[in-house]
Amino acid sequence: MSLSAVHGTLSSLKSCQADIGTGMDIVTDVAMDLAEAPDEEADQGIKKMEAMILECAKLDREINYFVDIVQQVTSEVNTQQPEAMFGLSDKVKERFTERISKLSDGELQNHQKVVAFKENVKNSFNQAKQESVENPEQLDEDIAVTQSQVNFSCPLTQVVMVNPMKNKKCNHHYDEAAILGLIKTKQSQKKNCRCPVVGCGNTDVRQSDLIPDQILRRRIQSQKRHGSNRT
Repeated sequence: MSLSAVHGTLSSLKSCQADIGTGMDIVTDVAMDLAEAPDEEADQGIKKMEAMILECAKLDREINYFVDIVQQVTSEVNTQQPEAMFGLSDKVKERFTERISKLSDGELQNHQKVVAFKENVKNSFNQAKQESVENPEQLDEDIAVTQSQVNFSCPLTQVVMVNPMKNKKCNHHYDEAAILGLIKTKQSQKKNCRCPVVGCGNTDVRQSDLIPDQILRRRIQSQKRHGSNRT
């Protein structure tokens, strides 16, 4: 086994991890649809979706651990001593087994996309409950007013967000690629990332503070569809 082959395998795993994330977003969308028409059957469906999200979160965490451990172990291997490669697999297996044994349910519950799943489903359920007791015509007017008041533009890119992320600390939204890029840049400069929304006092935006806001993403997509229908 060569180090280049190892790095190629890690790259494939990371691509797989991206597909897992996309799958988790799709599961959340399905659960949100069920929450918008709540009944006993829908509740059972949501529970199944939640179990699926947790399984995906577990797999995502395991891939993270495996990649980290392989990178640690390979960094310890002296390329001038090929015989050291023979013990690579055993070292990885030992450390990975130890790390996985410490993976707790609480850690999975705090996974970014699990948190997003619960919040988006809860918000969808509350919205459906509110709609069921309001005047439909008045509701349509309220939605139109609300959508016109909400700024769908990212404070960093100044264009409409594609994948809006909500900051749990200050409740501001940013497009995923833009805010993650800013956080990475600030980390390389050994600086804290300040919330880019003017006047916000949040001076330390972290990736762990961000959760996907799929309700807002749906609203943005809905506005785009309505806009294209009018043209």
